[in-house]
Amino acid sequence: MTTITNVSLVTVYVTDQSAAKAWYIDKLGFVEGSDVTMGDNGFRWVTVAHPDHPELEVTLMIPGPPLDDNLAEAIRRSMANGTHGSLGLRTDNCQKTFDELTAKGVEFVQPPSERPYGVEAIIRDNSGNWLVLTEPREFRP
Repeated sequence: MTTITNVSLVTVYVTDQSAAKAWYIDKLGFVEGSDVTMGDNGFRWVTVAHPDHPELEVTLMIPGPPLDDNLAEAIRRSMANGTHGSLGLRTDNCQKTFDELTAKGVEFVQPPSERPYGVEAIIRDNSGNWLVLTEPREFRP
């Protein structure tokens, strides 16, 4: 029997792969994984990862093929509206991370706020996606 060992890849849709790669590296401290152009159609495969967790790559993908036109357009609209969620990021100290990222020019939609499950802040990346920054704590739902 085979065993799944971990999640290794998640997709974040972006408007510009080069700009998104730079943002995730320069603002969040991620590292480059892959940046490869494949095939005659110019398909570009771009990944970044957290330096302490290279086993989980984030693919920075333009909404388009292999998605059908309707789904790609819906994703582009939700990104433009600022309503497209993408990643949850864990931190040991949400306020300190908020201060550090704000100093780097990261846009926050919501500052650190107390929640039953911890402290949470909402970031907007340079493609309009929102990312949840969470300092978790023990709780009973």
